[in-house]
Amino acid sequence: MTEPIRAAAVDLGAESGRVVLGAFDGERLTVREVHRFPNAPLRLPTGLHWNLPGLYQSILEGLRRAAREDGSPVRSVGVDTWGVDFALVDRTGALIGLPFHYRDARTGGMVAVAEAAVGREEIFRRTGIQFMEINTLYQLLAMTRGGAPALQAADRLLMIPDLLHYWLTGSMANEWTNATTTQCVSVETGTWDRDLLGRLGIPTHFLPDLCPPGTDLGPLAPAVAEETGCGEARVVVPATHDTASAVAAVPGEGEHVAYVSSGTWSLVGVVASRPAVTEAALRINVTNEGGLGGSYRVLKNVMGLWLVQQIQRALARGGEEYTYEALTRLAGEAAGAPALFDPDDPAFLRPGDMPARIREACQRTGQAAPETVGGMVRSTLVSLACKYRWVLDRLEELLGRRLTAVHVVGGGSRNSLLCRLTADITGRTVWAGPAEATAIGNLLVQLTALGHLGSPADYPAVVRSSFPPQAYEPGGGEAAEETYRRWREVTGL
Repeated sequence: MTEPIRAAAVDLGAESGRVVLGAFDGERLTVREVHRFPNAPLRLPTGLHWNLPGLYQSILEGLRRAAREDGSPVRSVGVDTWGVDFALVDRTGALIGLPFHYRDARTGGMVAVAEAAVGREEIFRRTGIQFMEINTLYQLLAMTRGGAPALQAADRLLMIPDLLHYWLTGSMANEWTNATTTQCVSVETGTWDRDLLGRLGIPTHFLPDLCPPGTDLGPLAPAVAEETGCGEARVVVPATHDTASAVAAVPGEGEHVAYVSSGTWSLVGVVASRPAVTEAALRINVTNEGGLGGSYRVLKNVMGLWLVQQIQRALARGGEEYTYEALTRLAGEAAGAPALFDPDDPAFLRPGDMPARIREACQRTGQAAPETVGGMVRSTLVSLACKYRWVLDRLEELLGRRLTAVHVVGGGSRNSLLCRLTADITGRTVWAGPAEATAIGNLLVQLTALGHLGSPADYPAVVRSSFPPQAYEPGGGEAAEETYRRWREVTGL
């Protein structure tokens, strides 16, 4: 290959978005962020929404910058985002209102409503998805019970990356991995569970067929091609759920490997050939989300670095400005045994005064609340590492095999303190990186669709040679065991 193949990955997270330019020379992949932009929700009289038009404008700017890099063409573009959120469009293709943010309060109580109508066991058996109020199923149920006129006006439901692909090309397609996060897709058929939705009174006329990752949607729309300068680019649907893309870039292989996709959320799990929908899986509330090649990501959502993000924002509102690096440094310097809590306490789900909520959670269990900024962040990171161990131990029981290595990918892999705590408390070797896993996985799928990689089986070797991970060996000893024992005692888990 005389000239590297260039492709652009658009990766939207809950806090920011970026356009990443990848170049593949046939053996190694390099990535460079060409544009980063904030992703701040809008609180309107109707609730908490995503500013999708603003994000789309930022994506176009990122593609313009990508087209100017190096002077060689961008061959393809693909978009990945978070899961569960969706847009509705009418029969003309027009967007019906701004999509809601999954942290909007409208879904409060909807899990109980669905369970009363259908039953918790049946919902899990049919969908295999973890019960969380943010899920699309409960968003649609809230709209149905509220008589939202948008449901009847809608001609098509598009997950967030589906909508952005439509705006880029004029072609609509609903990708499978993101659709599986909705709790509206059957694990038996891989298609929408219309019977389940019908029993909850949710309309299904706007649900289309699903397409696999790697689907080529065709070229950019002429106006987009002209505006961005990416005239030769095709739009390739990656694994559009960001975690599915991140897991595609995990450099480890084998049945003893687990992963933590670490960012705003921490997704702790394994790759499996079939979903786990047993009673044991329901008891620990795991989720079975779609992956590449029809695989499943058997995992559990843990609240993740959202907690630190909200601590930072609360401090900033009070006039104290800290970078994430500074917060981590203070956490590393904090002395004494940290107060501990369950990161998945429902009180932490919504935006707000996270330091006050953490203090309250600690006091409820008879602990002294953290008194310093460093102490609060250390309590958070240690509690996260403890929850990771709890999930990994439960997955071992569920799958009947030992998980000896944990690959931490995503932005959280840069947090050396969290990686070291995870190794110590879980008693497992932690491999950190790549930090850009989501964009890398997105790019690998594009390169496969373009014919420059054979299959997902090629991905780990490319990732290892391109982005060597850093190892953290466990060394916490009895102190780490005592911390975990104390965490289980205060959380009741």
